[in-house]
Order: sequence, then structure tokens, then C-alpha cells
Amino acid sequence: MFAHLTQGSPETIAILTFCFVLVLFFEFSNGFHDTANAVATVIYTNSLRPVVAVVWSGIMNFIGVIAGGIAVAYALVELIPPEVLSPPDGSLAAGLLVAVFVAALLWNVGTWYFGIPNSSSHALIGALIGIALEVALTRDAGGLGIEWAQVWSVLGSLLVSPVLGFVLALILFRLFRLFLHQKALYERPPRDEPPVWWMRWLLILTCTGVSFSHGTNDGQKSIGLIMLTIIGLMPASYALNLEMNRDQITKAAGAMQSTAALIERSGGARKSDGAAAARALGSRLADLSSISDIPPDERSARRNDLNHTLAGLRDVQANKAAPEADRKQAKAAHDELMRTVQYAPWWVRVLSALCLGLGTMVGYRRIVKTLGERLGKSHLVPAQGASAELVAASLIGFAGFTGYPVSTTHVVTGGIAGTMVGSGAGVQRRTVWMIAAAWILTLPATILLSCGLFYLLS
Repeated sequence: MFAHLTQGSPETIAILTFCFVLVLFFEFSNGFHDTANAVATVIYTNSLRPVVAVVWSGIMNFIGVIAGGIAVAYALVELIPPEVLSPPDGSLAAGLLVAVFVAALLWNVGTWYFGIPNSSSHALIGALIGIALEVALTRDAGGLGIEWAQVWSVLGSLLVSPVLGFVLALILFRLFRLFLHQKALYERPPRDEPPVWWMRWLLILTCTGVSFSHGTNDGQKSIGLIMLTIIGLMPASYALNLEMNRDQITKAAGAMQSTAALIERSGGARKSDGAAAARALGSRLADLSSISDIPPDERSARRNDLNHTLAGLRDVQANKAAPEADRKQAKAAHDELMRTVQYAPWWVRVLSALCLGLGTMVGYRRIVKTLGERLGKSHLVPAQGASAELVAASLIGFAGFTGYPVSTTHVVTGGIAGTMVGSGAGVQRRTVWMIAAAWILTLPATILLSCGLFYLLS
């Protein structure tokens, strides 16, 4: 459908602009879908009124995006094979972005409509894997396509985090019961009456922490998607980090020859492309004093060299037959190169923060009701809310600043379920099965959606 498009044509720009709107709406939907994870506890314990809670959560989400890093953003971008990450023609870029955003957005909004706590991260990652699968099935003759090492790295943190949330929240709730004996902490608060003052402030603090942490982690995901879109729209301005200083350029250029030799020696199916790209990139950087010296119409090609070089280094890391020293060297070179080139302009951060923050302020009621009333067999009580959110804020905050994408929804849901089990009340099986079904189906559903859409569009 998009096969006739060329880079920079009016049609391509129109479609990429549409993609830009889609990614902003996805981040908006991420806000109203995931808001409940932060505000359910303060609302159901009467610690804050709903309007105050969601506005405060929106503000803290905004601050979290601005203060957070961008390691998670680029961890997701690396799920996309280099063959389509910075393509030489507009048809692949347009089809890729439309497929990713439509698949993730459809699943996100659909689960929200039915009040099912679902991970926006899972939906997005499934859509990205779908792109890689389409490449592996239809464009590859040498075993390329899916970056399995990167996929398992990302999925590992997503799968482990809810289990950690469940176990740690259960333990923390039992510690509360062991050391804190105020009866009101373990009972449903009277209507419109907040819990004891110190517990109320603790719950507000944990709501603040989860909201901020959500911004640092989930906000990065939209930053990565916005960067993909604007690189396709305006490669001359955004394909390369124009703020790289002379020392960084010299260091990157000097490392390219040894990088090319490493990829050639221990790489996988992409080693020829990766080594050639590293040499081309090193040769081009060698005589530069500034990235802006590269002509604008050449920057997209240099970005393509960079993506193939990084993919070649990942192949070395994933090659079990390669010497351990080469694998370690490849990881160090990959991480250093990523630190040099990964960036996001300030306006991209602000735009992502605004969409997430504004989305936080609407549409929260459906998921809040599920977490507060339908997950456990008893009403959420103050000590349970504090336990779940203390654990969630810690886990999500740690993940955001260390580059591990985790699901806010699953961490908080796992935490609340852990406190319900810890209290002896137990969980409602129907709700748990519904959440588990969404958790299990999200990846295959979004993979198939984006894979099929990308095939049809490109």
C-alpha cells in the first residue's frame, strides 16, 4: 500500500505527521490507562479526593518524564531490526510507524474500555516485536530480523517485575501487621474520613512516588517513539546527535576500526553489513570537528551506518560461540556508543510529559474500581495501599533510571494482590483470571496486529 512512497515526498510527510499524532495519543492513553495504579490507593482510603489525586498524579508524571533518563527509550528502539529502523525509502518508515502505533493503541484503549488493568509497555513491545517478525518472515534470507537477545532482556524485566511486586508487597504488609497495631490501618475507612494522619501522608507520598516513577519509565517509551517519527520526518535535523562534542566524535571515530574487526571476527548473520557500516562511519567521522559538518542530505545514511554498527555489536554479544573477551568488548563498545549518540531534544521530553500528564487527569475511574473493589475479596485498606505503592515506587523508579522497561500496571496490581493474600482475604478469581488473560494475550495479539499491518502497508 505504501510501496510507492519515497523519503521526503508530500505523501510520506503527511503519513509521518499522522504517526506523530498517533504517538501523542498513545502517550495520552498511557496516562489515563495507568493513572489508576497511582491513585487507586489514595482514593479508596479517602486520603485524597479523586480530582485532587489525579491532578497531583498528572503533575508528578510530568516531572518524572522531564527528570528521567532516556535509556528505556533506546532499549525499546533497539527491538527494531536495522533493516527498517532507518530505511532508505519512505514506505518502510511510514508502514512501520503506522503499524506500531495502531496496534498498541487499539489494545490499550480496548482493555481500558472494559476496565482491565493492562500494560501499555507490553502492548508497545508486542507491536515492536511484530515489526521484527515481519522482517524475519518476509525480508530476510539469512536468519536476521528479531533481536532475540534484546527481546529477552526487555521481556525479562517485564515478567519478573509483577512477581517481585507481589512478593515484596506481601512481605511488607506482614511487617506492618507485625509492628503496627493500630486497628484503623487494617479496616475500611468510614465514608469520606481519611486514615490516621501519618498513614494518610504516607499514602500521599507513595502516590507521589509511583506517579513520578511512572513518568521516568513510561514517559521514556513515548520519547523513543517520538524520536523514531521525527527522524523519519526530518532526518536532516534529528537523524544524528548534533550536540556531540569534538572529543566524543574523535573517540567514536577511533573506535570504529577495532569495532569493525570485532564484528567481522565474532559477529552473526549481519557481520558483513555491520563491519562495513562501522568502517564507513569511522571514515566519515574522522575529519569532523562537528556533526553539523555532515551535509543534511547525508545524515540519514550515517544514521543507517550507526544502526547497523550497533546491531553488529549486539550480534557479537548474542553469539555463544564467540570468545568471552569478544562478547565483553562488544558490550562495552555498544554501551559507549549508545551513551554518545542517544539523545532527545528538550521539546520532545516536554511534549511527552504533557501528553502523559494530561492523560493522567482523565479516564481513570474504570481501572480504579477494578483495583480498589474487584481485585481482592475485601475493600482496599490503608496498610495494603501503602505496602503496594511503596514497593511499586521503588521498583519502577529503579527500573526507570537503570534502563529496564517495566509495567507500572503489573507491578501495582501484583503488589495489591500480594497484600490481599497477606491479609488472608484472598483475591477474586474472576478478576485475577481476567487480568492474567490480558497479560498473556497482550503480546501475541499486538505482535499479530502490527506484523499483519506492516505487511499490508509496506
